[in-house]
Amino acid sequence: MSGKRSTKRRLWRWRSNPLRRHDDIVEAWILLVMWVVILVGGAILWTVTARAADQEFAWQRTDRHAVPAVLLTDAPQSTSTGNDGYRTPAKVRWTAPDGTTRTAHTLVPSGLRSGTTITVWQDGRGALSTQPPGPAEAGVEAVLFGGGAASGFSGLVYATAALARWRLDRRRYDQWGAEWDAIGPRWDQRTG
Repeated sequence: MSGKRSTKRRLWRWRSNPLRRHDDIVEAWILLVMWVVILVGGAILWTVTARAADQEFAWQRTDRHAVPAVLLTDAPQSTSTGNDGYRTPAKVRWTAPDGTTRTAHTLVPSGLRSGTTITVWQDGRGALSTQPPGPAEAGVEAVLFGGGAASGFSGLVYATAALARWRLDRRRYDQWGAEWDAIGPRWDQRTG
């Protein structure tokens, strides 16, 4: 029985009622439209964003390639204790896809001496880049990007609906104030 009562309480704006105001109907429509837009628009935005991110990651995997590079400067030893994978900037030399030799600074494992051969990643133009995410990592990141976009969109829609409901509340308060100003003086009369 309590489930039925809860449903009646939530849907009171949609039932015919002599106490229902026009603003109550407007608020019911605002809530309905808000939830439809959040659910449908959020799902569409999530899907589109996730697919776009996944396509970008797939393009990165085809465009970027690992190449050997030679350290031209020493990479300072990390001052932290343990093997924490600390990386430090150092100058490296590698061969670009067009056959030219290039040099640049990049992050390399700490403690390496100049002349050491390491692996760096370059894009199709021969510029240094980061290692592209693997298929599993790219899938997770694409889903997270999609979820973030859908969450931001949902928050924006919710905030817009909350602002509209706030405006309705202000209007109702003003109406109640005007009605009280009209009815209030009658209550001060004493009955004999």
